[in-house]
This record gives sequence, C-alpha cells and structure tokens, in this order.
Amino acid sequence: MDVLRPGSTGPAVAEVQTVLRSLGLLDGDPAQPVPAAFDQATELAVRHFQQVRGLSVDGRVGDETYRALHEARWSLGDRLLRHDPDHPARGDDVRRLQELLLELGYDAGRADGILGAETEQGLRSFQRDYGLTADGTCGPATLRALKQLGRRVTGGRPQLLRQSASMVESGSHLIGRVIVVDPGHGGGDTGYTAGETTESDLVFDLASRIEGRLAAAGATVYLTRGRTGDPDVGDRTAFANQARADLFLSLHMEAHGSAHARGVASYYYGTGSGASSTVGEQFANLVRREVIARTGMLDCGSHPKTWDILRMTRMPAVRIDCGYLSHPVDRLLLLDARLRSTVAQAVVAAVQRLFLPAEADPPTGTFLLPPRLSSPTV
Repeated sequence: MDVLRPGSTGPAVAEVQTVLRSLGLLDGDPAQPVPAAFDQATELAVRHFQQVRGLSVDGRVGDETYRALHEARWSLGDRLLRHDPDHPARGDDVRRLQELLLELGYDAGRADGILGAETEQGLRSFQRDYGLTADGTCGPATLRALKQLGRRVTGGRPQLLRQSASMVESGSHLIGRVIVVDPGHGGGDTGYTAGETTESDLVFDLASRIEGRLAAAGATVYLTRGRTGDPDVGDRTAFANQARADLFLSLHMEAHGSAHARGVASYYYGTGSGASSTVGEQFANLVRREVIARTGMLDCGSHPKTWDILRMTRMPAVRIDCGYLSHPVDRLLLLDARLRSTVAQAVVAAVQRLFLPAEADPPTGTFLLPPRLSSPTV
C-alpha cells in the first residue's frame, strides 16, 4: 500500500481514522463519517498508537502500522478462532487467547497475536483437560471456560520457565546450532550512504565476519541474503523458520537527523506490557552489552518491539543497531574494519554465553571463544 502521511486523503485514510476513533485515540464517534484527510490530529493519534504497540514512531501508516491497526480491532469473542496454516488468524483477540492459556500454564508459544500450531496445541490441551471437545477452535464454550478459570500460574512467567529450562537442557556447545544472520537492507535498498560506502555493504561485511566465526565454533550459519539480494521481511523470516534456526540476528546501522543521535541499541519481540520473547530479551541484552564493553560506544539500551522481523520468527530473534552512520564519531568507527571485527567477536561471545549455565557465565567483555573448539574458555 502507499504510505499514508499528513496531507493524504481518500478511503484508506478514512479507514485508519475510524479505527483510531474506535480505539479512543481520535476524537469523534466511530460510527459517524470522518473527514478522510490525514491532519495533525490523525498524525498524533498514529504516533500514540505506534508508541504503545512497539512500532517505529514516525506518524505515518505503512504496511506494518496498517496491519497493526487492523489487528487492534479484534477483541476476544468477536469471532471464532481456529488454526489455518495457510492464512493464520492475527489480532488482539488471538494475543489475549495466548495470554490466557499461558497464564493457565499451557504452552501456547509466545503471545504474538498469530494463531499458529503451538497456540492450537495449547488450546487443544486446555480443552481436553477441561472436558471440552478438543477441536482447537476457540468458541463460546471455550471462552466461558477460560474466563471461569482465570489466572492459575503465579510467581513468574510460565513461558520464561519453559524457555529457560529448554536452554539449559540443550547444552552449552555451539556445534549443530543453527543460527540465521540477517544483514539489513540490500539490493536497491542501500540504507544510509556514507561517502562511497552504504549501510547495506557494511552490515553484509559484518554478517560475513560473524558467519565465519560462528562456523569455526561449530555452528551452522545462514545469511538471509547475498551481497546484492534484497528479500522482504516475509522472505527473511520464512527462511529462518524453514531452517528451524535456534537464533535469528538482524544487523543494522542507524541514521537520524539529530546531531546527537549515536550509540548501540538492541531490540527483541515484546509488547511492552509483559508479552515478550524471554530468551530474545536475554540475548538482546547480552549482545548489546558485549558490543558496548568491547567498543566503548554509547549504550542506548534494549527495547521491546513488535516489528514483523521479530514477531514472525518462530525462534528467539534480535535486531541490533550497531551505531549511527549519521554521527561523525560512530561513522568513523564503523568504517574501520577492525571495529567491525570486534563487533563480530562480541556477537559470537554473546551467542555462546546465551547457552552457558549461570554458574559458568563469565563477566561481560571478557569471554574469548577459541576457534574449532566445542568447550569455551575465559
């Protein structure tokens, strides 16, 4: 779709305004006609929606924001929910169903608002235990049962306990691990250009350095694109899902109009209200801290986001922004191949630390992974 922005008009703008009114973010009655002009009030409402939904806040409605607006219209009970492998149901009603199942101790995957196979299995398990027909369809009888039972798990997020236990049981080695590294941009989408060097070239170089180091440690590593390719988000996440990856890492370098914007940030799937990829959050913190400790760049923190690149992957996924090419200091660092090698070393250290038990986890910035060895040393 065409990006909607201040000044845009037409039926698509009217639809967006109707949804914003129904969510209480824009004044007026949702049932009444709207002006269908993207004015300042609409932009502010869109920014508010993007902020609370964990999207990029730019006040414009592109594909990702439009889908999020559509999904926000659904409340649990508005429709029958069942798993369709070809066209999975998406919406706030699905996410609420996932949250209820997780609160009751059933493994429904993460609460990402996508009704996949894991959610169906969790729903069937609940239906069997409650004496309902285990058809994997969330209808009136299942909804009544869910609401009658209420919260049953306390003292922590059950999904965190399951994922943490799975990580411990899988062992500390990297041999046989499948890791997908995603160099952002590519092809005609060069990202930010710094002189003759583009962001897409720099992140591909960084991805190649990470690939070599992880492969030397025994992992199986795939890149989502070559030097000239430009797959869309759906293709990148589908590739990782089909590879049954253990981890997914998307690499970017940022740019901003502010002269003060600089530093390293990481992102993991999360809504900001409790629903998140717990292992993704742990890995986002590890990789960011390792990069900061080894490069001395500014720490911009780790943040939950609902971007499709993080949401549509079935494994822990993280995006890391390795600095700002628009800032003179960061740009000088990122153009240095030695700095990119240091970042690659930091990423590999974070990957290995993710699989180490707590008692064997070394201090940040001190870990060294010997090549071609399965047992790490400090």
